[in-house]
Amino acid sequence: MASLKRTPLFALQSAMGAKFVPFAGWEMPINFGSQIAEHQAVRKNAGVFDVSHMTQVDVSGHDAGAYLRRLLVGDVAALDRGRALYSLALNDKAGILDDLMVYSLGETFRVVFNASTREKMAQWLAAQQSGFSVKVEFRDDLAMLAVQGPDAMRIAQTAFGHDLSSLDKFAVMRAGDALVARTGYTGEDGLEFMLLAEDSLALWQRLRNLDVHACGLGARDTLRLEAGLNLYGQDMDESNHPLESRLGWTIAWQPANRDFIGKARLQAIAAADGMRELKGIRLDGKGVMRPGAEVQTATGAGVVTSGSFSPTLGCSIGLARVPAAAKGSVHVIIRGSPKQASIVSPRFLAQNK
Repeated sequence: MASLKRTPLFALQSAMGAKFVPFAGWEMPINFGSQIAEHQAVRKNAGVFDVSHMTQVDVSGHDAGAYLRRLLVGDVAALDRGRALYSLALNDKAGILDDLMVYSLGETFRVVFNASTREKMAQWLAAQQSGFSVKVEFRDDLAMLAVQGPDAMRIAQTAFGHDLSSLDKFAVMRAGDALVARTGYTGEDGLEFMLLAEDSLALWQRLRNLDVHACGLGARDTLRLEAGLNLYGQDMDESNHPLESRLGWTIAWQPANRDFIGKARLQAIAAADGMRELKGIRLDGKGVMRPGAEVQTATGAGVVTSGSFSPTLGCSIGLARVPAAAKGSVHVIIRGSPKQASIVSPRFLAQNK
């Protein structure tokens, strides 16, 4: 059995008493104590996550833009320099290979995708290079920290020591050897720092000295679920297409002469009936929904893809792939017993305002 990888912050996090778990080939902190406290810190103030397990790739060369226009459902030609794009990579059958972020740096692009798909995506990126003058470089020298929360921008700017006030949402800028993007995976405002491994240690310490809460993957999961954000490997994978994964908005159908991988199959799917959709689901009473639970609706059965307890709402919420016509009251089978639930907007946070 291959040994688990560790981020540059592993020793520091161990000294903090972090609880580690195996995740996508990495030994990652699940929490530093109370997962609920970490979750609430991000909603109320600011938290910092070590997400150095994410795969960072630089795509450069004369055909970098054309290459990515072929590979992704989003069109990087519409991406101004210094802007970020959330997109998908599909196979020929329109199955989702991965979801990812693309940052435009001019003639070069930084692409960040999931740790769990690294080997598959590496092979896929290489297989598509034929005919393109392009260089694909895996940046294993880099770490990544995410600072999220209503106070994140103010505190992170102090800790980082650069003026970030001009950075709009879904924008990216160079700051010395680092890239700083105003993006995240929590439903809160914040920043993601892509920086040299040795620099990540100093930034983590400065953030902690400014009382930014250290957070693990457990809180990251409940935060993204409250924001209705998909998790690759649960809410979507190669057996799902974007239209049944609430990701149709990521597809740039125009210009019509751009042919991205999976486009023809997606067009056929879009014209067909019987679509399933990924919808929000909220348990009406006690209990906690988990992935794999059956959902019974008046229009047919479905399945919970992500489910957990929501610290903000004080109840169990989830995402479920159900018939498109499903709405209103449904039942979720929990430990063999049907529990009443409701189909709701997956933007759960808006329901608490």
